[in-house]
Amino acid sequence: MASSDPKHDGDAPHRTDLDARTLAFIDGIASRVWETIARGELPAIDILVRGLSNVSYDPQKGYLELGEIHKSRTLTVNTIRSFAQTLRLMAASHDMVQSDDFATKREVYYVSKNWGDCRFDDQPESDAIMDDIEALASVQGLSREQLRFYADSHGGSVAGELVVVDSHSQNGAEIEIDCRNLGTGAYSIPRAVEHLGFRSNAEFVLAIETGGMFQRLNNHQFWKKANCILIEMGGVPTRATRRFLRRLTDEMDLPVYCFVDCDPYGFANIYRTLKAGSGNAAHINQFYCVPRARFLGVTPRDIRDYGLEDATHPLNPTDIKRARDAIQNDPFFAAYPQWISAIEQLLSMGVRAEQQALAKWGLNFVMDEYLPRKLADKNSFLP
Repeated sequence: MASSDPKHDGDAPHRTDLDARTLAFIDGIASRVWETIARGELPAIDILVRGLSNVSYDPQKGYLELGEIHKSRTLTVNTIRSFAQTLRLMAASHDMVQSDDFATKREVYYVSKNWGDCRFDDQPESDAIMDDIEALASVQGLSREQLRFYADSHGGSVAGELVVVDSHSQNGAEIEIDCRNLGTGAYSIPRAVEHLGFRSNAEFVLAIETGGMFQRLNNHQFWKKANCILIEMGGVPTRATRRFLRRLTDEMDLPVYCFVDCDPYGFANIYRTLKAGSGNAAHINQFYCVPRARFLGVTPRDIRDYGLEDATHPLNPTDIKRARDAIQNDPFFAAYPQWISAIEQLLSMGVRAEQQALAKWGLNFVMDEYLPRKLADKNSFLP
């Protein structure tokens, strides 16, 4: 019997414009390396330096932007292994684009075990070179997902006033997922989201740090009362979650309000990463950050306004260091006096507060009182 799977019918995989650009990017680097060797010279690959030392923040653009500092990976006795690993990883990417396949970051590490002397000894080694390749690709408007390297973790959970239009992985048939009709469950954001379509009449997106708070709001259908979309970030949001949120804001013209713990980690890692990106991933911030995001809470002021003083925890040394680093070294916070003031207030109070602290006033206080009151005063949100 003939196979009904188009991937096994002899048909060439369907390639998008992004696929063509990805193949051209890899072919271009490979050609330059080959031509340099043919001239009897040592080949080199220039890679952008990633980190806060090579970024700037422009509030008009809304993301941490990578600077012009490069490092050169030249073929020498000391670098021959990392140079070979870079080329082998790019070759693997080329093969996967051509065959319409993908690999998780963990799978890539194990695939390399068949590469002889240029295999990776551990996953951080393969991740670092993968990030370097992505930094190169980002200049061409390409990301790691276009290179067909996917994160091992999926995105966050989604519920509420949104219909996601996906397609069948084998035959391309359209599939619609109504995020209002998933019972007590939720839609799980896939690792790659560029192919998704959206329909929504929501007024905003509420991005929530913790799974427990997301579950409470979803079970009580807060999204219906507030006419919104709920998205669980689960701590620092994954790339898939950030890209999903960015596409919602761009294509559905929806603001994003962030509901996060009141602590330096929530401010400087979770929220800042979502809104403006990070120094280490500055090469892709322009695609994965959500400049329209605003910080709904929990804020230091909320601790006093909602009488949460006895439901807090002391700041530990790591909290204090992270807060001071944000004030002194982070270009995002430096651009907003409101954030500097809020972090200084938290330091002077010497405490932090979780979202769940609002349960002091009742399990459903957060959706019956706190969120409605906060949403009625959007001008008070931190930038």
